[in-house]
This record gives sequence, C-alpha cells and structure tokens, in this order.
Amino acid sequence: MNTAALIHASRPPLAYPLGEKSLRVVLKAARGDLAGATCVYGDRYGWAPDRDEAQPMALLGEDSLHEYWGATLEAPTRRIRYALYALGKSGDSAWLTEQGLSPRRPWGGFFQYGYLHRADVMAQPPWLREAVFYAIFPDRFANGDRTNDPAECMAWGDRPGFASVAGGDITGIRQKLDYLQDLGVNVLYTTPIFAAPTNHKYDTSDYFRVDPAFGTNAEFKELVDEVHRRGMRFLLDAVFNHAGSQWFAFADVLARGKESPYAGWFFDIRSFPVDPYACNYETFGNGIASMPKLNTANPDLQRYLLGVAAYWLAHAGTDGWRLDVANEVDHGFWRTFRAQVKSVRPDAFILGEVWHEALPWLQGDQFDSVMNYPWREATLGFLKGEMDALEYDRALTRLRFAYPHEAVRGLVNLLGSHDTARVRTELGGREKAAQAAVLLMTAEGVPMIYYGDEVGLEGGRDPDCRRCYPWDDPSQQDLELLALYRRLTALRRRFPWLNDGDHRRFLADPVRGLYGFRRLSTPLVAPNRPVNEEGLLVIINNSGRQTQVAVPGSGPLENLLAGEMQAGSLRDRTIHLPARGFAVLHEPHGQRRVTMRSMS
Repeated sequence: MNTAALIHASRPPLAYPLGEKSLRVVLKAARGDLAGATCVYGDRYGWAPDRDEAQPMALLGEDSLHEYWGATLEAPTRRIRYALYALGKSGDSAWLTEQGLSPRRPWGGFFQYGYLHRADVMAQPPWLREAVFYAIFPDRFANGDRTNDPAECMAWGDRPGFASVAGGDITGIRQKLDYLQDLGVNVLYTTPIFAAPTNHKYDTSDYFRVDPAFGTNAEFKELVDEVHRRGMRFLLDAVFNHAGSQWFAFADVLARGKESPYAGWFFDIRSFPVDPYACNYETFGNGIASMPKLNTANPDLQRYLLGVAAYWLAHAGTDGWRLDVANEVDHGFWRTFRAQVKSVRPDAFILGEVWHEALPWLQGDQFDSVMNYPWREATLGFLKGEMDALEYDRALTRLRFAYPHEAVRGLVNLLGSHDTARVRTELGGREKAAQAAVLLMTAEGVPMIYYGDEVGLEGGRDPDCRRCYPWDDPSQQDLELLALYRRLTALRRRFPWLNDGDHRRFLADPVRGLYGFRRLSTPLVAPNRPVNEEGLLVIINNSGRQTQVAVPGSGPLENLLAGEMQAGSLRDRTIHLPARGFAVLHEPHGQRRVTMRSMS
C-alpha cells in the first residue's frame, strides 16, 4: 500500500457538514490500492476510544491517480473526532490521524471537526433542483423593437465583427418566451444589459440604467414579471471586476486626477494624470484601457456595488447574479456581496465565472455555483477523441470530488458560451453535437444551453460565436436537434434527481469507443441506500461504427429517446447503437448499488 498517497484533512472537500448532525468524510488513496477503509469516530468530549463507532467507507470512484472512499457520520452532539483506517490489498494497513500515519490504532491526535453549525451547512436554493438555464447574448437573440436600434445596425443574420450591432433587445426576449418555455428552459441568464458603448456591455457606463439599445428599466421590469408569471426565473450579469471608461467615477478621475474622491475606487493608478492612451492604470486583461479595474476593497466602492446588487433584486425582482471575472475580485468583497444578496432574496442564486477549479469560492460563504468549464473541456475532449472513455470518466470523477456534494449539484454545466466556439463547430457536426446534448442533460448539476445551440447554430471563436439567432432562416435551424433538446429538458423535469443523484460508470471501452453510466435517484452522500432504486442508463458510442451493448442487470427498460436522431433501438436488454449514437434508458427499479471494482 502506498501510504504516502493516503490523503485527508478535516476541511472541504474532504470533510464538510451535510446537515446539522451529519459529517461527510472522504479519504483519497492511490488508485487500485485499498481493499477497504473504515472511519472510527466519537464525540469530541467522549474520551473513550474503545467505545467509538466504526463506519465502513464505500469506494466511490477513481480518477487518473486516486480512488475515493467516503462515509457519512452521524453526530448527535454536533461535535466529532475521528480517525481513518486503510486496509491495503496486500494485507498491510495504516491508521491516519491529524498527526499522520500510525501502524496501530491511535489513542490521540484524532481529526477534529469542532462543531456542526447550521450556518456552515451549504444549501442551494430549492428551485435549483429542476433548473435548466438558457444563456442569452441580448444584441443577437431577437430584435423585437426596431425603434430603439442603434445607428448602423448590421442586417440580422450577417456574420458579426467585434464592433457589430444587430439590434436585439428586451422586447425581443419577451416575444420569444413562448418558444423558451416550449423548449423546456426555466432560468434565463443574459450577458450585461446595463448602459455601455459596446455590443457586449461588459464596459459598464451606468449600473442603474438599462442600455437604450435594449429598452428601458420599465420594459425590463415587465419582462421579469412576465418570466415570473410563467414560473421561470431571471439572472443578470454583474461586472464588478472592472467598469467602463465612460462610468461617472472614472470620468471624474480623468477630470480631477488625484483630487477625485473616486481615485481610490480603482485598483492601481500608477501615476497622474490618468491617461487612457498610455493606459497608466490597471485594467481588465492586459492594457484594455476602456475597462479600468475596480478596487473592491474600498469601502465606498463596496457600498456602491452592493447597492447595485440589491437594487435589481428588489426593484426588478431578478433572481440572482452571474459574476463576471469572479476569480479576479477579492474574497472579502464576495463574502460581503453574498450577505447582501441573501438578505434581499434568500433564494437568490449566485453564479461565478471561474474557468478553473473553484473550491475557494464554493464553501458556502461566497458563491452558490460556478460555470463548470472544466466539465465542458473534458466532455468536448472525449467527443473529439482527445481522451478515451476511461480517461473521461476519471476526469469527471476528479471534478466530482473537488467540491462538497452540495456545491457539485449546483455546478452549471455548459457546452459553450459567448466566450467559446459553438459546440457544433467545435465538434465538427450534428451527431457529436447531439451526443454532447445528451451528456449535458444527464450530468449531475445544472445544465445551461447557450442560445442557438439547440438548433445547431455554428460559430468559431469570439465574435463568430455571437451570431444572430436564425429565426427567419429555416435552413439554419436543425429541427431534429431542437426536438432532441426538448425531449432532454423533459427528462430533467421527469427525473429531478438528475441534479443530485449518484453517478456510476458501468461501461468504459476504449477499443470500441463506448461509455456508459448509470444515474441513480439517491445522492452519493446518502448514509443509506434502497436495495433497488430508480435509475437512468446513458450510453454513448463515440466511434464511427454501429455496435450493440448488452445492458447489465435484469428487468424491463424504457428507451426514453426512441426515434430521436442517432438514438439506439432496444431489444430486451440489448441496445443497438448507430455510429456516433446514444441511448438513455429508464430502469424503474435498478440493481443494488455496486462498487467500482465490479464495474471496471
């Protein structure tokens, strides 16, 4: 046994409260190393180790380097101490405590979790469980009011440039709510709508006013009210890492230099006078003079930005915020931001833009979620053949155990955004785009559709990924793909446990390009599981050959996507898959949960 690979610490993501009286603990070990593991635990004030409880740990998954063992410990007094016992396959063993490794059972030095405070239990907004997000770039989604079009609008559907304006607006979004509701989405997110000189509006000039090219504050409020009447929700984009150079505070600094009361609102002004041509101040990116970086540690600026956050929640009734460039803003500000937002709307959703592993922001004191770009990278990598099925499964496992379970079920998975190439273009065709949609809609967490992906809209990197939605051009709409998306969103409504249910690989065949996993209705962290539980089996044929798969288990199966593009046909428990095909099968009463060893 590789004892140097045994890893645990009494903090997230390896130890965290699931509730007021239960603690989740996870042990990492070298992949393939352990025959078993046990957690021995008791009350922190009960110094009688010979009477401690012993909880077997279950093997939960493996990545390229590690395997993960977990247990949920009941703690009636809310105070807990524990030690971990690892048994190697060769018969050797070791105990792991706060003080390191020991060959025999320790009598001190246990891991300590001081107290399970209810305030420390991370909890997602209840409505998130059935959420399907839809991301809109307002200038390119729908033009419903031509009277507010800026001068020199391009023709709708022309290929956009960086500075192109197409005329999309709030009225256009409102006119398409029937379409969005029929698609099955129930949370709308738009990139910034506030006044700004560009088409993307990430260079804010007025945080309290909707850009005139999009409409008015009153029209936006009417849109949000209509969204709510339909049982849907709406998220705005907060650009608090930087402002636009036309914002009043920066304009004052340009005019008055160091005498401006707003000089401290900007992160690093290196000299005065401020000169946008010399760009002698910190900006978003590298020297983007139109986007001066904000100093969010400044108390006056904090009050201003927190006022912005509260205003749109309270006066427009929005349901949360997506936070732009969230990893470049200080943690102290985000903690204060969360307290403000939740005081106005306790069920508001806070979604950070972080493109990498985001544990520092997902421990319950800052964000509810982040945009799960690592999931996108792994999924596209698998479908493009850059990693095989086993590598893909291990990449997903690593992501799953990078966070506490409640954070995982809140992660917003996406196939593309206004900052990436379109998924259909990235993957090179409709069949792969359909497979990607299946993986998106059956993954843990929350799916987000980038506008137009559901009809196969093409586009390379920015600005090509921001093409207009082709409402009046049927030749640009893949109606079969749209029908598949509608079936998939219906699955999210029918099986809301897809948000937080367990994920178990049952097939990973690198030779035939097959990947299969079972989604189970009981969460991974549940202390007790039913002998039989409902499940979905998802199978992807990532090859250019048709094939068939004998589905493990017994009993009836329902082929949920029968008749859709590239969907497989089911005979008894054998699924016949076309090249680059897929299947989603419903197992009303699945098999007893099995270990990773039996599924390999």
